[in-house]
Amino acid sequence: MQFDPGNHIVKLCAHGMMLEGEGKRSDAEQLFQQAWTGATTATEKFVAAHYLARHQTSIADKLKWDETALDHALLIGGTEVESIFPSLYLNIGKCHEDMNDLHKAYKNYQTAFTYLHALPDDGYGNMIRSGIINGLNRVAPNESI
Repeated sequence: MQFDPGNHIVKLCAHGMMLEGEGKRSDAEQLFQQAWTGATTATEKFVAAHYLARHQTSIADKLKWDETALDHALLIGGTEVESIFPSLYLNIGKCHEDMNDLHKAYKNYQTAFTYLHALPDDGYGNMIRSGIINGLNRVAPNESI
């Protein structure tokens, strides 16, 4: 999915990612929270929620923000947005797995699996693809994927 590099919310999140790389996690989280507060479109809200999810200390809070990101991604619509669904459903599945709700985990990993076609054929795509398949195998060990 393409994002407008001139968009204020995208700039805040990009700056937050830079701060993360410098080990300034708290400063990064403040920028992501600022992005969420200032977001007005589904795309902006998706971006901000996605980064806020990464900064949660509890699995329940991470799940809440991952589901918020998914809700806004679903509002964006179009085929271009499909490339973000594998990662979103993988993250949600992992939260459910970590909370020992294996049925919900499996359902989300299965949904992520249906979007594998949208992943790029590169290191990122391979990482997400592997995460989905491994997740499916962990929560349904009798079903080989």
